[in-house]
Amino acid sequence: MDMRAPALRLPYYEAAGNEIALFERAWKNQLPVLIKGPTGVGKTRFVAHMAAKLGLPLFTVACHDDLTAADLVGRHLIGEGETYWSDGPLTRAVRQGGICYLDEVVEARKDTTVVIHPLADHRRFLPIDRTGETLSAPPAFMLVISYNPGYQNFLKGMKPSTRQRFISLRFDFPTAEREEAILVSETGCEASVAKRLVAIGGALRALKDVDLEEVASTRLLVYAALLIRDGLDPVEACRAALVESLTDDTEVGAALLEVVLATFGR
Repeated sequence: MDMRAPALRLPYYEAAGNEIALFERAWKNQLPVLIKGPTGVGKTRFVAHMAAKLGLPLFTVACHDDLTAADLVGRHLIGEGETYWSDGPLTRAVRQGGICYLDEVVEARKDTTVVIHPLADHRRFLPIDRTGETLSAPPAFMLVISYNPGYQNFLKGMKPSTRQRFISLRFDFPTAEREEAILVSETGCEASVAKRLVAIGGALRALKDVDLEEVASTRLLVYAALLIRDGLDPVEACRAALVESLTDDTEVGAALLEVVLATFGR
């Protein structure tokens, strides 16, 4: 029996290697997947692409410091003079079948993420203490999590007991040719503009003497391309989408702008 729903329109995704085939095999074998890589390199887009390709509902949770187990599993609510149970996104995914995607999972509290442990090993079940239920995940259920290793520290690292329940995919910045294809496909910008923006992105990522928490992501290059395609001056587009998005320091910003001017200078 085919466990998949009717295919959805595929969000654009430019493959870098064998990640599509690996993800499909993980789903077929009911294995959870961990995706790690820098901000803005396509982790979330890849999951959306795979959900549509497999014909599966996608339940996405943006993890944060205040995320509780109840936010994932569900809680009792009060309405019209009575209490009723409301499933969280993790529970809905287990009941219905589909992909539950926990984005930037290390941002969530550790006492919250342990709720996924029985779903991420051979047991594949979800205990709901507040209702006394124990849900067995159907074959079409898949657990996917992501995080940015560059942000890891002692307080926000991923516990080995969590990480070793998953097979892992490492994402990185695309090659220049692949990134140019992404910009053209995503924005409709001219190939020459895409080439210049990718060159700027590569130059910013290669800077050694500039203090940046994050380097220029593909996402920010897409934003700049959209502004340029809409008629904004390329330097101003790069200032807004790249320079000001990467730093608040005026001296660092000036250094980044020099890279832009070297490519789009008047």
